[in-house]
Amino acid sequence: MQYLIGDIYGLIHLLASIVALISGSLVLIMAKGTRRHKQVGYVYIAAMILSLLTAFMIYRLFGGWGIFHYAALLSALTIALGMIPALTQKPPTSWKYLHFSFMYWSVMGLYAAFVAELLTRVPDTPFYGMVGIATAAVMMLGGVFFAIKKSKWSRMLGN
Repeated sequence: MQYLIGDIYGLIHLLASIVALISGSLVLIMAKGTRRHKQVGYVYIAAMILSLLTAFMIYRLFGGWGIFHYAALLSALTIALGMIPALTQKPPTSWKYLHFSFMYWSVMGLYAAFVAELLTRVPDTPFYGMVGIATAAVMMLGGVFFAIKKSKWSRMLGN
């Protein structure tokens, strides 16, 4: 268990990540714009912020700044780019679609991190190879699904 968690930051990171995985998945499948969607969405944002903050406190893998810290920066950017249109409701004609798109990719990034975490735990496998395979596979599947549903989602969100 020590290897999985490491310290208090690792424990908080793990718990926040689990909450983010659950709430992010729920938000993707829920009806958009409802009160429940917003509530669960804010749980996702809070869990992701906590997960990202603790990610910047974990250095045991590389002994310093590593590839996952860059991924955390990218994740923070997608969350910010997803929330700014929702909070400002600008641009008026496409804010819902922008919000949805960036939040969708935020959740896909979380899925990629989860799969990468699982695959790097497989004994006698190349660490970076597993991270690359996991990230590429999840993002490609997410991209294919996004491309298939894009026109439907665009109409649904009034874009």
